[in-house]
Amino acid sequence: MPELPRTPQRVAVVVNPTKALAELAQDAVIIACRKAGWADPVIFETEADDPGFSMARRAVDMGADVVLAAGGDGTIRAVGASLAGGEIPLGLLPLGTGNLLARNLQADLADPHHSVDVALFGSEKAIDTVGMHLETPDGRSEDHRFLVMGGAGFDAQIMADTKDDLKDLVGWAAYAEAGARNLFSGPRWARFSVDGGPWVSRLVRSVMVCNCGELTAGIVLAPKARLDDGFLDLVVMTPRSAVGWLRMAAKVVLQHRHEPPVINYYSGKSVRVEFHEPIESEVDGDPLGSVQAFETTIHHRSLKVRVPPSQADDVDAHRAGTHG
Repeated sequence: MPELPRTPQRVAVVVNPTKALAELAQDAVIIACRKAGWADPVIFETEADDPGFSMARRAVDMGADVVLAAGGDGTIRAVGASLAGGEIPLGLLPLGTGNLLARNLQADLADPHHSVDVALFGSEKAIDTVGMHLETPDGRSEDHRFLVMGGAGFDAQIMADTKDDLKDLVGWAAYAEAGARNLFSGPRWARFSVDGGPWVSRLVRSVMVCNCGELTAGIVLAPKARLDDGFLDLVVMTPRSAVGWLRMAAKVVLQHRHEPPVINYYSGKSVRVEFHEPIESEVDGDPLGSVQAFETTIHHRSLKVRVPPSQADDVDAHRAGTHG
């Protein structure tokens, strides 16, 4: 276990009570705080219409020194987005199916007690967050912030169509089932611009903006994406047939150096994407409905996260010079 901080912390926990291990995680935090001689944590439960935004703000208002997010990617996004731009760190208690932020920070997903130790007593790492401005088909606009990845198309349709009861039962296989149902839905015309540069038009199946690259089971969608490098990684997927999907899957799974014509990568600090017709969108696995366009902007090192000492703040020097 990392060395205990010298001064007590006031701990808040935002927990999704529907998760199977929610009560175990909550009890583990209470026990760890008592062993450290601190006050019991203040517990906030998420609600069906609020995955943690107002709860995190209340934790900040009460003077919390650290706010733990106990839940899936949606809960972690809500708490992280609410803490971004401030000095209060986020502690991760990943209880979901994907756990993508924790996965990309090499967290131990099999041991909730270890997650509690890191969240309370770990080091800190400043990571990027991504602001996303959506324009809807009826002329409205929405602003969101995500930590892992967001976009529109096939991936968003999968998130919207995945059955919650099946996800609870079989985990990631539920996404595969939804993906199979949407595999051959029609592509959409889109155009995109990176950092205000020239427009590029494509007939796309999915457009993803990534803040980090790893999905699950060792699969890496965006090989150059890093959580703290100050860049967005845009992934444009254009398969139109079963062969195209197989070529793209081979690239993503095997990570060979050849870039097939069905998947392209771009990088920059901002991206704008416009669609010829409405298309489903999502951020960090949360469906956001149909959009006509979206813009994303990087907020460099805007969120502090508690991590093991081996993952603590050190800049990814090898990334320098890989963007042009």
